[in-house]
Amino acid sequence: MSLISIISSPNLIKPSLNEGILIGDKHYSEVYLAIDSSIVPEERLSSTPSMLDGLDLETETDLRILGCELIQSAGILLRLPQVAMATAQVLFHRFYYSKSFIKHNFEIVAMACINLASKIEECPRRVRDVINVFHHLKQSRDRRRSRIPLALDQGYINTKGQVIKAERRVLKELGFCVHVKHPHKIVVMYLQVLECEKNQMLVQTAWNYMNDALRTNVFVRFEAETIACACIYLAARALQIPLPTQPAWYLLFGATEEDLNDICITTLKLYSRKKPNYEKLEREVEKKRLFLEEAKNKSKGLNPNGTPALSGTGGFSPASKPCSPREVKVEDNSPVSKVQKEYEEKQPVSKIPSNGVNKDVKEALQNGQKHSKSRSSSRSRSPHRQVTSRGSHSGTYSSHSSPSPRQHKAQRSPLLPHLKAEHRSSETSRHSIKRRRSRSRSRSVSQDRGRDRDYQKRKHEHRSSSSRGHHRDRQERSRSRERGQRSKHHSRSHSSHGHSRHRR
Repeated sequence: MSLISIISSPNLIKPSLNEGILIGDKHYSEVYLAIDSSIVPEERLSSTPSMLDGLDLETETDLRILGCELIQSAGILLRLPQVAMATAQVLFHRFYYSKSFIKHNFEIVAMACINLASKIEECPRRVRDVINVFHHLKQSRDRRRSRIPLALDQGYINTKGQVIKAERRVLKELGFCVHVKHPHKIVVMYLQVLECEKNQMLVQTAWNYMNDALRTNVFVRFEAETIACACIYLAARALQIPLPTQPAWYLLFGATEEDLNDICITTLKLYSRKKPNYEKLEREVEKKRLFLEEAKNKSKGLNPNGTPALSGTGGFSPASKPCSPREVKVEDNSPVSKVQKEYEEKQPVSKIPSNGVNKDVKEALQNGQKHSKSRSSSRSRSPHRQVTSRGSHSGTYSSHSSPSPRQHKAQRSPLLPHLKAEHRSSETSRHSIKRRRSRSRSRSVSQDRGRDRDYQKRKHEHRSSSSRGHHRDRQERSRSRERGQRSKHHSRSHSSHGHSRHRR
């Protein structure tokens, strides 16, 4: 079998999609990656994800043009080759035929595409350099602001993380099929076939049209050979250079006149469009995004801020739950609960002030105390016991009005043991509090006594020191007096000796 027959075999060029790979007992489908699979079909061109989210065609076209212009300007500042910038723009167009402009920021995706394209074309750049260049371009658009270098703060770290995630998302959506066939070399080769490669103006004009066509969706709709023929055709018409027409020169390269007219019209429309306004497009996208989020929350039964919405009649809402479990009221239709409710309605309302205890617990405790009082009054048979019970319970209960123990057991609440236990625990806590208070008082009294003792000691020491000082002063005075008397006596004796000598 010759090499030409192997190359021209259709099974090797494009395998059947129905065939698969048998691994073990399971049959897996093949993944077919080729340049032809990068061309977007007409069904996806008519209804893009951005259009499905409510974005009109004109705004989407402006966003594509603006994103490609950012990539071109950033590539020039990063000193990337034209092939890398062209690859980044084609990846940008391909990604936004799979995802929406509303859900993904086009500036972050442009950074990711140019970073990915620099790796594909073997001229990698750092993510920090890419972010710095886009920051510079953003400041240059707003001439009012002073150009400030990008600070390495938390915002920079967040932007870097978003760029890395966007790069992974682009690879995932494109199925890692990121190879792009550019028509740059094909243009030069076709002009050599037409013997027009010496005309530098024709070559440069066709090259410029091709670079401008990167801002449109031409590179995801047609093959590279057809785009090269359209750029040569447009440049020859603009410069009025005749090309072979019988037969038409583009038929030699497999292009049709309809495709050439479509590419030329799409490219020439760029020059008649107004320059897209960055801030206006951002506001439009943000408006659509907020509207989309509100519709999504409304369909889920949530408020615009994401909190659960309260339903009027019917339907369950988590926001209607009470904050405290004590306030939950569960309807109980058991006979015991009915008897308890009737008994609570008959009892008088208590006037005891609230001390941080629940009202239901207080009423239950009071009911338990009343039950115990009624028991003691009903069991007392002698008048003496009745008098003592009346005196102890302020004369509100009598043996005639109290029910019998059997009736009392029938009307007894099932919550009494639990309430008694709570009452005991509250009494024990009160006793413990009283003990603590008494201990603290005794400690304070002992501390005051100790302070008085220290004060008395200091006072006594002060008095003793003052008395010692007075005694010393008296001794020094007496000594000084004795010294003065001695000096007077000595002077008198000395004068008497002098007189005696003079007399002699």
